Amino acid sequence: MLKLAVPSKGRLMEQCFDWFSDRGVTLSRSGSDREYAGRVEGADNLSLVLLSAGEIPRELGAGRVDLGVTGTDLVREKLAGWRSMVTEIAPMGFGHADLVLAVPAGWTDCETLDDFAAITRDFHREHGFRLRIATKYHRLVRAWLSQHEVADYRLVDSQGATEGTVANLTAEAIADITSSGETLRANHLKILDEQPILQSQATLFASRLAAPDQIAAFAHRLGQ
Repeated sequence: MLKLAVPSKGRLMEQCFDWFSDRGVTLSRSGSDREYAGRVEGADNLSLVLLSAGEIPRELGAGRVDLGVTGTDLVREKLAGWRSMVTEIAPMGFGHADLVLAVPAGWTDCETLDDFAAITRDFHREHGFRLRIATKYHRLVRAWLSQHEVADYRLVDSQGATEGTVANLTAEAIADITSSGETLRANHLKILDEQPILQSQATLFASRLAAPDQIAAFAHRLGQ
């Protein structure tokens, strides 16, 4: 029996249900919105659990679920060495978002990552401490900045409204997920003129601890 985890609420859950339905597998809740078990029709030997998207990478990595739908950003952030822990079955074509670096719109001399690197060096020299970047994505942001040889910064954890940290004077810049950029602009922030740190979307993953033959058979059932 394979165990499939999908997001437990909102638009992501509905889009997951639609995606599987289009491939002949009907998913639904077992009862009320407070219950986290589900029903499956159209696929033998498959059970459904409903979890938060942020929990699903951990459950896949530990092998407590065999298949899971979550964002590529969450898998790569939460699972160190994710390639050895999960395999991608199918990008699902929804839940698109970019992980970007954003700075105050008033920084007229900061348009590129090279500009940002120069500002971080000047900031450190002038203030005696490193420029702060608020983010929930420490692993991804640190790796990206290291790749681009940006060193004079400090990541500060943000578990709330990351876009508000600059206005609240708890950070000088942010790295966060955005779909349209509207919330960033509303908070007087602008995205650097670079490729995103990561382009994410909802993706069906399989745990590498799951039975390979069963995963292959289910992927074939879905047309993947």
